[in-house]
Amino acid sequence: MIKLFLLFFLFLSVLDANKVIYLSYDNVPQRVVKGEIFPITLKVLSTVKDFEDIEYKFSNISGLELLTDIPDRVEKGKYFYDTFYLLSTKRWAKLPDVNATLIASQEYNSTYILGEKLNIVTLNPKKNFSKIIANNFEIIEYKTTIFDNKHNIIVLVASAQNSDMQAMHFENVFKQGTESIHESYLDSHITYFLVIDNTIENFSFSYFNLLKNKFLTITIPIIVEDDSVTTQSDLKPKDQSKERLKMQIAGVVALVAFVFILWRRKYIYLILLIIPLIYIAYLAVPEQDICIKQGAQIRLLPVDNGTIFETASEQYTLLKEGSVANFVKVKLKNEKIGWVRNEDICSY
Repeated sequence: MIKLFLLFFLFLSVLDANKVIYLSYDNVPQRVVKGEIFPITLKVLSTVKDFEDIEYKFSNISGLELLTDIPDRVEKGKYFYDTFYLLSTKRWAKLPDVNATLIASQEYNSTYILGEKLNIVTLNPKKNFSKIIANNFEIIEYKTTIFDNKHNIIVLVASAQNSDMQAMHFENVFKQGTESIHESYLDSHITYFLVIDNTIENFSFSYFNLLKNKFLTITIPIIVEDDSVTTQSDLKPKDQSKERLKMQIAGVVALVAFVFILWRRKYIYLILLIIPLIYIAYLAVPEQDICIKQGAQIRLLPVDNGTIFETASEQYTLLKEGSVANFVKVKLKNEKIGWVRNEDICSY
């Protein structure tokens, strides 16, 4: 019995002598909210000085989604602190088992550690919960315009820190979706649209603030504007100053012509007055009807990757509401407002 113990001890000693990586989880979170993005850090000590990198293989992960393959590395003395980000997806979760290997000119034994079970907390939100869990969430800008005779459309740009922005979703709205998203584990941005009942005066929703450990409410006052969204990131009204300037210049020319006619008392000069007045009338009256091609895609927003809510089954004429960049704003027969690419406009 003693001999077996000595042999086993000798075997462990040999293994330990060949061990070149000492690996452990550092600062395992004590509490994780379901849907939260959180970091885990591996503390690593290498007995080999000359190596290229450390390779990690994760296995037996449960209730979590690994978001990063390449760690954020910090060196402190002889130790490496490698941080990865994970998303909790279920009510029960366990950190992954980790196998670490040195990438070096010669082959070394790898080191293996087991992952711990995590304490997952499931929220019990109200119906207005936006599914956003974050350190902070804020609306950068928003805009409300008419969608049809029963609904308005809100387009908002929001930012969040430490959040899975793809999870954004609202209950009891007519239509919704993501127009664009830029995701980073520290700072995310999203352009999102909501089609809501036009009787709603304030649209309120909540998100869960991880730092304050509570639900916070955000309210968007519904102020319907008559102009449209210009781009995904610039939701401010279109600048009409150039058109107004042209009309003002034409008005000044018409006034000068009128004074000149009164002074010279020669009505032949009326032509000097008529031309700028015609030009002013031309600028003031927008185009009303526009023909769109069969198969034209009608979008909610004037952006290349905008949500397509209807496709023209045939060529037909619609009321033109305005234009911006490469898109024309049209009113459909069912009173809905949409955007059509310039190349989908009929040419005669």
